Amino acid sequence: MNSIFTLEQAILRFGREKRNGRRVVFTNGCFDLLHPGHIRSLEHARSLGDALIVGLNSDSSVRQLKGEGRPVIPERERAEILAAFECVDGVLIFDDLTPQRVIAALLPDVLVKGGDWPGDKIVGREDVEAAGGRVVSAPVVAGYSTTEILKKIRDGAPASRAKS
Repeated sequence: MNSIFTLEQAILRFGREKRNGRRVVFTNGCFDLLHPGHIRSLEHARSLGDALIVGLNSDSSVRQLKGEGRPVIPERERAEILAAFECVDGVLIFDDLTPQRVIAALLPDVLVKGGDWPGDKIVGREDVEAAGGRVVSAPVVAGYSTTEILKKIRDGAPASRAKS
């Protein structure tokens, strides 16, 4: 079964009236070059509910956020990789710079964002909390960064092991 959805398909599958008591968790990001920090964050998010939906920035929004040369991996391939994870129940690609519209439409029970985001800057917080949901800051996994991986590749630096 395809777990890459449009917003409309995600609402039909995971909208409030379709949950049947399941707790839906939402997180989002670019997920350009996946690394252990991404995996641990996704697994943590999934542990907070019964279904995890991942909002994926489209190629055009990644370019606007990260600059030329990004993303390295096209959106459909990034979505396919994410959808293959056991902890991910659905992926939806969005074009906006933020997932505000997606979050307001889905109203997840739990919104998860990396702990490097200040709580008052988490997009969608007000919508989720107003609907009775909660916002969780996921612990940042030190030593992992797509930007740093790309810098090492460009600089020809040898691979190093991040601390577990």
